Amino acid sequence: MAQIIDGKALAAQVLVSTAADVAEMVAAGAPAPGLAVILVGNDPASEVYVGRKIAQCRKAGIQSIEHRLPAETPQEQVLALIDTLNADAGVHGILVQLPLPKHIDAAFVLDRINPGKDVDGFHPVNVGRLSTGTGGLVPCTPLGVMLLLDSVIDDYRGLNVVVIGKSNIVGKPVSMLLLEREATVTVTHIETRDLPDVARKADVIVAAAGAPHLVRGYWVKPGAVVIDVGITRVVDHDGNTKIVGDCATHELDHAKAVTPVPGGVGPMTIACLLSNTVTAAKRSMVA
Repeated sequence: MAQIIDGKALAAQVLVSTAADVAEMVAAGAPAPGLAVILVGNDPASEVYVGRKIAQCRKAGIQSIEHRLPAETPQEQVLALIDTLNADAGVHGILVQLPLPKHIDAAFVLDRINPGKDVDGFHPVNVGRLSTGTGGLVPCTPLGVMLLLDSVIDDYRGLNVVVIGKSNIVGKPVSMLLLEREATVTVTHIETRDLPDVARKADVIVAAAGAPHLVRGYWVKPGAVVIDVGITRVVDHDGNTKIVGDCATHELDHAKAVTPVPGGVGPMTIACLLSNTVTAAKRSMVA
């Protein structure tokens, strides 16, 4: 029977550690870290995500600064707000909730954020630092994936890792983090030829393709570790909506360890966002 890697429990540990860091900073006379969240429009999923992030900020002692803008807000106004937040010493992290309305260029907006306050880790400067191993803020989901893997793997040297998915948000950055640990990484995607055969050779599979139940049991060799980043809402035969991942988890009893969906990678993403905010605040004190 495969071990279930409890993302909720690990995220709770990260949040406790983050809250302790915040308390130590405040006790030393520093201001509490501030996280500014920009939400443009009223996308229902984004509303839920932002609400969760704000609630966790409060628990950790991080000051949450919320900016809700109408869906029709011009791009120039969003950029002006980011400029203001960049210049505000009380703001240590800036998060622009995606997706943005179609008239706003998301890449252009994200590039406007000061790299030192880019707690999502999406700015080209942070991407470059990650690719060269020279620091920077690491994207939250890949950082969470590594913490989940660390809970079951002590030494990555020489391990064969297959990453399914080549996105800038997960696939590419998690591949670079694994390379830094001396793993041998193969980056694949749904167009990769003979993908099941490639996956079967892996000691570790990180599935981040956004394709429900793509990874079947016969794709996974006995004793492999499987991290399921996928999250898709599907309708079952009874018409009920449920959340599923990229892996057919019920077929993975022969794996060493797997993450559930939900309750695996998801909770880690928010926990790592708050951890990044504290990291950004600490770095601003010595800049």
